[in-house]
This record gives sequence, structure tokens and C-alpha cells, in this order.
Amino acid sequence: MKHIYTLLIVTVLLTACGGEQKEKSVEDLVASNNLEALKQKREEIDAKQQTLADQLKLINDRISELDTIKKLPLVTTLTIKSEKFEHYLELQGNVQTKQNLVIYPEMAGTLTRVYVKEGQYVTKGQLLATIDDGGLSQQVAQLQIQADLAKTTFERQERLWEQKIGSEIQYLQAKSSYQAQQRAVSQLKSQLSKTTVRAPFTGVIDDVITDQGSVVAPGQSQLMRIVNLDDMYIETDVPESYISNVTANKTVKVEFPILGKSLEAKIRQAGNFINPANRTFKIEVAVPNKDKSIKPNLTAKLKINDYTNDTAILIPQSIISENADGEQYIYIIENKNADNKGNAKRVIIETGKSQGDVIEVTKGLGNTVEIIQEGARSVNDGQTVKVINGL
Repeated sequence: MKHIYTLLIVTVLLTACGGEQKEKSVEDLVASNNLEALKQKREEIDAKQQTLADQLKLINDRISELDTIKKLPLVTTLTIKSEKFEHYLELQGNVQTKQNLVIYPEMAGTLTRVYVKEGQYVTKGQLLATIDDGGLSQQVAQLQIQADLAKTTFERQERLWEQKIGSEIQYLQAKSSYQAQQRAVSQLKSQLSKTTVRAPFTGVIDDVITDQGSVVAPGQSQLMRIVNLDDMYIETDVPESYISNVTANKTVKVEFPILGKSLEAKIRQAGNFINPANRTFKIEVAVPNKDKSIKPNLTAKLKINDYTNDTAILIPQSIISENADGEQYIYIIENKNADNKGNAKRVIIETGKSQGDVIEVTKGLGNTVEIIQEGARSVNDGQTVKVINGL
């Protein structure tokens, strides 16, 4: 038994020494700077590496044959077909009204009476307020007396002249005096009318700005604001590139986010002037306002249909890639078998208008083509893939 243990120990020691000797021999070979020996050793190692590489390839090929599903890229697909596509130009605008006016006095004086209050509905011509006339009404009354006298004198002189009594100069003087008095009364009455403030149009008194008893001046003192909510419209700027598509009478989808309200309206006017500062033109969209819920300066979102294609091909924008030449491409599935395996094929496409998450393909695709959706950015041209739709 002793001999057996001794033999085993000697064998182990010889093996270990042999490994160290081999390692030392390689180190010694490197340290010897023997070019021929180094080249020979390198050839031996290269041969071993090539043998290992060939064996590894055989193993990988066999694994690929036996375990194809796990190694194939998994993708989902989408079968496209022609459908109707409507593109909308989306804009933002503000509600306006041409009948939104701050009323100013035409004469200086004390605001003696205000006849309306905020929120009151008034009609055109209705009396809203009066200003102290400073004795102007008395002057009108005095002039009117003189005008009546001049009229009587003229009528009598006219009758005498018709009877050939009196001179022509007397008749002409009476006529001139009467006409002068009439003009003076008319002028003074016009001045007196400026002491009354009347509604320029039918609407609602939105704000009474100046209180009764205040001293007012023409062009300086704001008396009140009157607004008519019947004739409302939205005004916005449209880029000049849409000038041929955004025209009068075109239907517009209008949304008021704050009100949670949507409606359809029409463009009642499209501007003919391009603003050189921002290259836009203005449009007006008439807005019905029967319930009076739409107010001036309210923000509105507009959607205007500027393009329609009844047989458009639409795809998700997220699956489109671009090559070094600036060309857009996607992948489609070819040669799909019963096991849902097929080949990915790269297809160069051209696109048109987009709306939301989809874009129109104008060139490169036909109907009923199956395109790769999820996983499109991780496959290569010609690669075999596994379609997992519905799995």
C-alpha cells in the first residue's frame, strides 16, 4: 500500500513540474528573442484557435437548427389597406365682435344721470345717460322764440310781396332773417343733443365705468362699455402656404376648451393681404351664439380640412426610419409560412401629410401589405423573423 501512495505522489509532482516546465518554456521562448521559434509557436497557437473556432461554429449551427424560435427576432405586424384620410390644419384664435364699444361723452360737464346698470339689455338709440347742458337748453328756447318771430315776419312780408305791396328788398331781408334764425336754432339743438348719451347699437351694458355726478370730458372720460354678443366671430392668422386651401365658406371645427363646447362654423372672410412680418393672412370664422355663452377674447381651437384623400395608405409614424441618404424606409414581411416565420424586407417610401400618430404614404407601398410594427427598429434587411400577432 505504501508503494501505491508513493507512486501517486511522484506522479502528481511530475505532472505539476511538467506544467511549470511548459509555462517556463514559453516564457523562456519569449525571453530568448528567437524569431524563428516565436513564429513557430504562434503558428501552433493559431492552428489550435482555428480548430476551436471551427468546432464552435459547428456547435452554434446545430443549436440554431434545434432552437430557432428562441433566437428569431419577435415582431408584430400590421396589414395596411387604403382608407379615407382627412388632414386638418390646427390653429388657435380669439373670439371677437365688431360691436364691442366703450362710450365716451361728446360734451364736457357733470354726468347728471345714468339710466342703465351693468348687465342691462338696451336697444339702439335708447337713452343711457345725460350730461348737464350748462344752460344750453335755455339758449335754445330763446333762439326758438326769435326764430318763430322771424317766421311770422317772413310769412307776412311774403303775402304782401305776392300782392305787389312793399319792396323786394324788404321781402328778401325777412326771408334771410328767418333762414338765419332757423340755422342758429338747428345748430344749438345739435349741441344740446350731445348732452344725452344714447346706445349706438342693440346690446348689453357690460360695465358702467363712470359714476353719476362725475365731471366728464370728450375723448377722455369712459362712460360705459356696450357689447353685442349676437354677431361673434373668431379671428386668427393662417400661414401663407395654405392660401389656396383655406378659403371663404369652408367648414371649420371649433372647440372652446374652457367651455367644453364644440361646434361647426364657416369661414366668412379670408384676407387678401399677406403680412410681410410673419407671412400670414387673417381669416374670420362666424360663430353662432344663441345661448350667449361665448364671450369676446375667449380662446378657441380651429380645425380646418385642407386636404382629403379617399384612398390613402396610412402607417404609424413611429415605425419609419431614415438612412444616411435621407431616405425614409420601413420593413415589410415576405414569404411568411404557416409557422408565422418570414423575411423582413426594407422598403424605401415617400410620405405626405401627417395627422396625429399616422402619416400618409404617397409612394413605395401598395394595398394589403403586411408591415412590421413593433420590433421594426431591431431587424435587418433579409432577416428571418417570427410574427407574434395575437400570441
